[in-house]
Amino acid sequence: MVKIDKETAFSILENVKDPEIPLLSIIDMGILRDFYYDNNKAIAVITPTYSGCPAMTMISDMVKDELVKAGLENVEVISQISPAWTTEWMSEKAKSNLKASGIAPPIKMQMTELFNIKFNDDKIECPFCNSNNTKKTSEFGSTACKSLHYCNECSQPFDYFKCI
Repeated sequence: MVKIDKETAFSILENVKDPEIPLLSIIDMGILRDFYYDNNKAIAVITPTYSGCPAMTMISDMVKDELVKAGLENVEVISQISPAWTTEWMSEKAKSNLKASGIAPPIKMQMTELFNIKFNDDKIECPFCNSNNTKKTSEFGSTACKSLHYCNECSQPFDYFKCI
């Protein structure tokens, strides 16, 4: 029976791309949370970017396929919703790749009142010209985890990866 360590598993699973944003791996996105063994079963733990994310079944299948391809025989993929995924789990590489592809990366949340989180998405920086002279045109963009914005400087529409 083939066994691999956590570091090797993460390295192998770098090949699994987010189906909705294929330039990013599930490692870059912070979706892959853990890898361990339980009674000779390889367990990969993934967390959805938001509840009901339609890509999770496909991601789970791709994780299992990659691990089996690496020689593991008994693999299970567990979807864990607590703690909830946050954009803070995204790597800097992920944020940089988003911007390079024309998607504004998430910006940090600001606290306006105790326990009241306001998402600072009024003036998102344009990924094309870096202007803050932008406006949100739709709460939802190409996927539910993005909103659609417009740059008043370069006249480009763009998605913003919402903070969660």
